[in-house]
Amino acid sequence: MAINWTPELEDAICRAIALTPIGLEHIYKANPDFPSPDAIQDRKRKDESFGGKYARAKADQVMILAEQIIDIADDSHSDTLEDEDGNVMVNREVIERTKIRIDARKWLASKLAPKVYGDKTAITGDGGGPVQIITSIPRPPK
Repeated sequence: MAINWTPELEDAICRAIALTPIGLEHIYKANPDFPSPDAIQDRKRKDESFGGKYARAKADQVMILAEQIIDIADDSHSDTLEDEDGNVMVNREVIERTKIRIDARKWLASKLAPKVYGDKTAITGDGGGPVQIITSIPRPPK
């Protein structure tokens, strides 16, 4: 079945991406009238205009992930448990799950927007100075 790619359809797809942190597969399941994720990816590669819209929508989606990291980190309501004797204990399972949720979002953000959220690396020489490049290996004196 041929897809009728209209500006309205493209805008609806990009809006769905930009307003939620979920991936194309989940967006497609929630919007069965949308083209398949494969068709969307194919269109993105073939149509520069849609590719640009798609890239902007993904950039907006990354901002949602970053905001979620703060929300998840700040939510401490389940960090402790109270046993039947009234003793308060750390809920390690919830804390570990929270770490996983944050790490997953950080990882995804670093892949979707590496210039903004990726690891920064710098190469320096000895003592923090410039890197020295040696083009030949000197021979030891005879």
